[in-house]
Amino acid sequence: MENKKDWTRITQTSSKIERMEAFFSGYGFAPHRHDTYALGITLNGVHSFNYQKTMRHSLPGNAVVIHPDELHDGEAGTEAGFHYKILYIQPEIIQEIIGGNPLPFIPGGISSDQRIVSAISNMLISLDFQLDSLEEEDGIYDIAQALHSASQTGRQRRKLNYKAAELARQFMLDTSSAIVTMDQLEQISGTDRWSLSRDFRALFGTSPYRYLSLRRLDKAKRMIITGTALVDVAAACGFTDQSHMTHHFSKVYGLPPGRWADLMLRS
Repeated sequence: MENKKDWTRITQTSSKIERMEAFFSGYGFAPHRHDTYALGITLNGVHSFNYQKTMRHSLPGNAVVIHPDELHDGEAGTEAGFHYKILYIQPEIIQEIIGGNPLPFIPGGISSDQRIVSAISNMLISLDFQLDSLEEEDGIYDIAQALHSASQTGRQRRKLNYKAAELARQFMLDTSSAIVTMDQLEQISGTDRWSLSRDFRALFGTSPYRYLSLRRLDKAKRMIITGTALVDVAAACGFTDQSHMTHHFSKVYGLPPGRWADLMLRS
């Protein structure tokens, strides 16, 4: 049997989402976690991945819903490989729609709920064209509502301080290349560090430290894709050196930066 080559294709990233299409013939990517939702549709083959300590298998037509900061990997479930489309969306964008509720969580990471499948599919119909701004806004709203409606996180035991967590998040965005301390975040948010840490995780799906680290990696990806040398990327993004950046990059994306760049640039 001919071994098909792995490939990926990404669209021009908008300010709110990133869309990608990929095929993997076998092992796709190592265990990793990122602080975005990863929302995909399996098109062909079996998309297998470890999620919440269990091997999951997504069949054609299923939606894959990876919650922010959940460890997962990816591989082909059969010799035929697997083909899928996926989009990534920051949880703070979902928060703008669901209004300070806990982030929606879909148990198992796979859904056949037609509300979810339809909402995700509509955003991935064609990657050849950039989404119209209003089309994108409508699609994001539909996704947020579908996830919220289908989620089992409806019960909330304590009131979350969304304002304080959002103030801390905005401060980290503004100072992503500088050292940030919990003392600063306490002062900016007006709340104590432990309440802030709990609420930030519930509202944005990850810890303040990881949120800051991942914003630095976002910047690194943008620089790497333009061909900037990795040693220069590391220095510009606040990492100690190239090996430090490579270590964090591989943990988050499941691939070292050089391999990631090769896949992104392969036609």
